[in-house]
Amino acid sequence: MLEMNKPVTDFQLPATSGGLFSLSEMRGKNLVLYFYPKDNTPGCTTEGEDFRDNYAAFQSLNCDIIGISRDSIKSHENFKAKMNFPFELLSDEEEIVCQQFDVIKMKNMYGKQVRGIERSTFLIDANGNLRNEWRGVKVAGHVTDVLESVKAL
Repeated sequence: MLEMNKPVTDFQLPATSGGLFSLSEMRGKNLVLYFYPKDNTPGCTTEGEDFRDNYAAFQSLNCDIIGISRDSIKSHENFKAKMNFPFELLSDEEEIVCQQFDVIKMKNMYGKQVRGIERSTFLIDANGNLRNEWRGVKVAGHVTDVLESVKAL
């Protein structure tokens, strides 16, 4: 399980860059990991746009951004290109990292119970320690909150 101010276990996932992303390779940089339900849906698009529009501010604080969902790499590549995201999207089709971060939940969608990703964001510091988490995220104002938390590191 994740513990605040403790190291996050390393993981690898396919990335839109065509390679494998490894958490351990991010040492020395702060990292925002945001989990979102689905490419090309209204809330997920708005959240990604907010991170994109504030990307330079995060970069100026030695912080990178990574988006993760269960969508395929092909879907991610299309979404990233369409929205002009400057950061990587990772595919977790097997839900390995989703389970590690405990973001798979039962949700109500159009009156039905469905299993899916609960919109969540995690801030990992340059030493690989979990420094903050946001669960059940509401998109409006979220990126500003995350940016303020990065500034406080």
